[in-house]
Amino acid sequence: MKSTWCAVVAACVVGMGCGSGQGGGGSGGGGGVGETPIIAADHPRIYLPRNRDRLVAELASGRPAATRFKDSVDRWVAGSDIYGFEAWNAALLGQLTGDARYCTAAVKAIDQQVTDANSAIRKGDAPAVADDSYLDIGPLIGDLALVYDWCSATLTAGQRSAWITYADQAVFNVWNYQDAAWGGKKIDWSGWAIDDPSDNYYYSFLRATMLLGLAAHGEGTKADAWVPEFRQAKIGDELVPTFNMDLTGGGSREGTGYGVSMRVLFHLYDLWAGSTGETIATLTGHTRASMLSFIHQTVPSLDRIAPTGDQSRDSTASFFDYHRDYLQQLIGLFPTDPLADPARALLAASSVPEMANQFMFAYDFLYDVPTAKAVAPPDPAQALGGLATAYYAPGIGELYARSGWDTHATWVNLIAGPFTQSHAHQDQGSLLIYKDGWLAYDAVIESKSGLPQQTEAHSVVRIVDASGKTVEQSRDTESTMLALHRGDGFVHAAADITPVYAGSKLVQKVQREVVYLMPDAIVVYDRVQTSAGKQVWQLVTPAAPAVGTTHASLAHTDATLKVAHSLEVERLSPTNATASAFDLTKDADFTAGHRLDETAAAGDNRFLHVIWIDGAASGVAAMGSDGVSLTLAGGKTAVVQFSRNAVGGTLTLGAQTTKLDATLETLPETR
Repeated sequence: MKSTWCAVVAACVVGMGCGSGQGGGGSGGGGGVGETPIIAADHPRIYLPRNRDRLVAELASGRPAATRFKDSVDRWVAGSDIYGFEAWNAALLGQLTGDARYCTAAVKAIDQQVTDANSAIRKGDAPAVADDSYLDIGPLIGDLALVYDWCSATLTAGQRSAWITYADQAVFNVWNYQDAAWGGKKIDWSGWAIDDPSDNYYYSFLRATMLLGLAAHGEGTKADAWVPEFRQAKIGDELVPTFNMDLTGGGSREGTGYGVSMRVLFHLYDLWAGSTGETIATLTGHTRASMLSFIHQTVPSLDRIAPTGDQSRDSTASFFDYHRDYLQQLIGLFPTDPLADPARALLAASSVPEMANQFMFAYDFLYDVPTAKAVAPPDPAQALGGLATAYYAPGIGELYARSGWDTHATWVNLIAGPFTQSHAHQDQGSLLIYKDGWLAYDAVIESKSGLPQQTEAHSVVRIVDASGKTVEQSRDTESTMLALHRGDGFVHAAADITPVYAGSKLVQKVQREVVYLMPDAIVVYDRVQTSAGKQVWQLVTPAAPAVGTTHASLAHTDATLKVAHSLEVERLSPTNATASAFDLTKDADFTAGHRLDETAAAGDNRFLHVIWIDGAASGVAAMGSDGVSLTLAGGKTAVVQFSRNAVGGTLTLGAQTTKLDATLETLPETR
């Protein structure tokens, strides 16, 4: 199959009659899945064959995004040092305007990259492109390839040869790490993530491979191998099967910090469609599903996202240009999808309504496409209000639920699924709560490193052995969602966290069952059985909790939004647990944050808690050892009764009783 595909691609250049392949990606027209990819015989080959007219019109129209982009490129060409700026920005403008000074500047920048690389090679060293396990090969070689293609007419034969020789070796070294060499000297490396499509490094490798293959296609270089390497070996044989099996529901198992790197992958989908006419974005349902999962990952105030996993760039998980780009790329791939207008409205109302950094201005220009409707609704709740208020992404093990789509809504997140990536945390079973700011969160937000993965930093039941050492959650394991239901005024979920302890002899059972009573009350029931040490029920909070025998409370005002709320926590069982508050700053990595700890001796325990915001609950009373009755704001009574030894129970909400069974309901996208 691979050899046949390679032969077809090698033959299919414009003018050789290999199929229709009209149109590019979402921003440039409608190519088709499975259409024969057609690569232009002459430069430019990348993106512009199917997008030039649109982009020229954007520049001529004077749209703000186009003007901002051109102005930033002009500043760079004039000598301004712009952080993160890539030369392809100038090369693109050179193609669209015909002004030679843009390609002159772009070629000069790439010449410097190649000169510096060859200088290192002559000294017997690996060039900068090999640093950090070739992490930056995508930006560096991708930049080279785009300038090579878009400024081809200005390159000398010597430049063409030097650029491609260097780039070919870099891409060869990535996929052949044991035979990697520079200047004939073997300089092998670890081969990290070359076969892991769920890792952020992989998308950098793909970018270099695809763009180099397209740029030098048919020119008698080794680069002719890179198009089939990208399209068949990596996308067809590796990424698509992995995503279809592992990432149903969208998103990334690396979390939201490193997972935002999937924007690079989504951009490649569009570049490929614009270059070849073939749509590959829809080869896996992951692409579209990621638009929906991202919408639900964004908290109601539209200024930050769920802080899941490592957050090394910004530990607070505040909305940034990369998040805007992630969603904008997906809108570009699915411009007429029912999700596109809600996503546009979210971006327009977010804290990043346009790119803030000059090195990202190009993406607003590329995807500055008017909404399907003449005017987007001024209130994002109006555009988003048709979406369901709960979403489950099984591939990443994330359940999101909210009371509504207004900016003051309550948002709840339960984590239970695969724990497989190095940037993921020991947070299986963790609970996050947001309303006008964080009330219960991941302590990564308060860390200096953005990397605290330990269970002590998360709202889980921590297992401690007889020596006082925490039993860690083990990587390459998976929690199991056992129940999921959405009803009138509630969401019910249950998860088995036991498998992440990897068969530890101390741990027989860890299960978490949650009933979210909209808008502001949550009942949490934990079945925990361990044979030694102790069990610690944890809730990580931004404010110090005032702790009583069975009740804890905290008041918090978000520093950005300036809105105050209180969080109340009532423990119904076990009655003999002891409560305390822990200051996270005792760990030097944290600048703030607290943790409510409720500790019980090892054994077969049941933790039953009611958590509510402001005055959302009153009259909280135990109903036996495994149930609770409470009165919700507005006067409606809720009674939740759990089965002691198996998932399930009943919920009586007002006069309506619902059986909570151990089945997984498929949650609808819309209300």
